[in-house]
Amino acid sequence: MIFPFAIPAFSDNYIWLIAADNINSPGQADNAENMVVIIDPGTADPVIKCLQDNKLQPCAILVTHHCYDHTNGISALCQHYNLPVYGPANSIIPELSHPLHDNDEISLENNLSFQVMATPGHTLDHLCYYRPGMLFSGDTLFSAGCGRIKEGSPAQMFKSLTRLANLPDNTQIFCTHEYTLANLKFAQQVEPENNNIKTRLAYIQQQRDEGQITLPSTMAEEHRSNPFLRCSEPSVMAAASRFAQRPVKGPEDTFKIIRFWKDTW
Repeated sequence: MIFPFAIPAFSDNYIWLIAADNINSPGQADNAENMVVIIDPGTADPVIKCLQDNKLQPCAILVTHHCYDHTNGISALCQHYNLPVYGPANSIIPELSHPLHDNDEISLENNLSFQVMATPGHTLDHLCYYRPGMLFSGDTLFSAGCGRIKEGSPAQMFKSLTRLANLPDNTQIFCTHEYTLANLKFAQQVEPENNNIKTRLAYIQQQRDEGQITLPSTMAEEHRSNPFLRCSEPSVMAAASRFAQRPVKGPEDTFKIIRFWKDTW
């Protein structure tokens, strides 16, 4: 297995398994090479099967937010494995044992550590988990897109995305839905002359035609082809202005318009 490993769930979800990348470091448990962290288990059965088939031992569950397709498998997994559950403190999540806040640092049994980043917008309780080179972005930042605003405000989501966009370009983005193809088709509507989008769209279409996962993305790729991270670009602002039939007031206003555009697209 290559980690992080994606377990498909429902119609387009991914449940991520993460293993340590520095096996046998000082102080690490003897069986740490078999230990994995589970992120956003919306269902338990495929996770348990994957763990058993590959002789893996889960050591923790990380949760980005409370939506059912990210949490419904937690109780069954905890009953099966007696796991600690890390997630947002301002949320009602089954079996939550380790409530987290913005900028917390967590260290897990398999020698993985993460910085906790509060990213409200999709939901008010949304967290992302970051370690150098990796971002587990839940439903905040998607490959070529971003999450719908269900509980927060456009201003909150824009601020959250801006925060994530400041991470290093080589950061790999592990989101929890297979939305890349649809997101790029919308991105092409926003920026039809963007050659980065055209090239990426052709590649992603081929991947999906072959049944391949399109993740992870990278932050550098998102800066080139994700309209929600390009709201200060003149081409995106002009597209937003045409859609809204009025001048835009700046990047945040541009984001609000194209998020509404995507919702109605």
